[in-house]
Amino acid sequence: QVQLVESGGGLVQTGGSLRLSCAASGRTISSSAMAWFRQAPGKVRDFVAAISRTGGRTDYADSVKDRFTIFRNNANNILYLEMNSLRPEDTAVYYCALRLGFEYYSVPSPADFSSWGQGTQVTVSS
Repeated sequence: QVQLVESGGGLVQTGGSLRLSCAASGRTISSSAMAWFRQAPGKVRDFVAAISRTGGRTDYADSVKDRFTIFRNNANNILYLEMNSLRPEDTAVYYCALRLGFEYYSVPSPADFSSWGQGTQVTVSS
C-alpha cells in the first residue's frame, strides 16, 4: 500500500503562484503514472494534470494548460504541481492520485486511481 500526503496549498491573489507537493511513502512511485485532480465545493472531482512513469509524457486540462506544470522526482518519491497565473476559478481542494503499476495512454479519470491523498486547499482571491 502507498500513502500520499499533499502540501503547499494556501491563499493567494489572482496572478500568484503556488507549488503543490505530494509525498509518497510505503512504496516507490517510479513504476506508476500519477495525476492531480481538484474538486471545488458542490462540483465533481476534475482532472488537472497527469504524468507518465518516467515523466516523459504529461497531459493537462485545457483550463490549466500553459499555466500549470506537473513534474516528479522519483528518487525522492515526490510529485509536484507548479501553478502560475492563478485565477479565482482555480480555487479547489487539490488531490494527488496513484495506482501502483499504472501507466496511462489517454487522459485518466478518477476511476483509474486507487490511492489518494487527503487534499490541500488552494484559494485564489480576486
